[in-house]
Amino acid sequence: MSEARCPASCGELIQGWIDGGEKLVSCPIDWFSTVEVSEGKRLSGERLRMRQMLERVVTYFGYSTALANSLSINLESTVPVGKGLASSTADIAATAVATARHLGEMLDESTLATLCVQLEPTDSTIFRKPTLFDHIQAQVQISCQPTPMLEILLLESNTTLLTEDYHRYERESVLIHNAGLLDNAWQTLQRSCRQQDARLLGEATTMSAKACQQLLVKPMFSQLLSLVEESDLYGLNVAHSGSVVGLMLDTSKHDVEKTLWLIKHLEIDRHYPQQHLVKMIEGGVR
Repeated sequence: MSEARCPASCGELIQGWIDGGEKLVSCPIDWFSTVEVSEGKRLSGERLRMRQMLERVVTYFGYSTALANSLSINLESTVPVGKGLASSTADIAATAVATARHLGEMLDESTLATLCVQLEPTDSTIFRKPTLFDHIQAQVQISCQPTPMLEILLLESNTTLLTEDYHRYERESVLIHNAGLLDNAWQTLQRSCRQQDARLLGEATTMSAKACQQLLVKPMFSQLLSLVEESDLYGLNVAHSGSVVGLMLDTSKHDVEKTLWLIKHLEIDRHYPQQHLVKMIEGGVR
């Protein structure tokens, strides 16, 4: 039996049209999908993409399909599905690495990225460092220094949206229209990493969130921006192809209870009934 786990993502730090195409930088948090691969029969309820990934990894390393059929996948996950939390990426990336480990092999990040995008658009949570990633073809992988490690008050909506459905939207013209804003967000994000400046990070994510609002509306967005300003939080980030919103803060400097009270007072919780305090963490499959 071999095991691997991959973090979820509170949406994206940034996503949009950057340097000629749509790219993203994910926001890894301390929620995980953990996958075990072992010899045995398939378990009921196994997720299709995970089985497909196992088969691809077995084939990639030159083993027979008969071996793939003899392997069982077990998943434990704390990640809600269909909210923009990179649950599917976490599932298939952890499956890939667990399968490779079971075979006594290793997958580097670039190969893992290529395998993942063959199945579906992929979040950059698979990279240890913050990475600007071409999540469709994996042709662009530009890493930067670690982000300031903040906490996030994650606001979870009841609305679900599958990433594959989002990618059917006609969005290229809006993305290109906001290319200048996203380039600024990317440059600001890199500066925040070099300087370990949480406020610059919040500026970058808020810029991208505002651009996303033209494509996928987040309810109460103006009230959320006002709450960030009133509470002097660092900024907000969103799931660009999902429904969650993150309020970026530091519990040693910000009053989380007051922020939660404001969420209720402003009736923001009508649209985001579940709130979770999570931590930003390093990405990569463990």
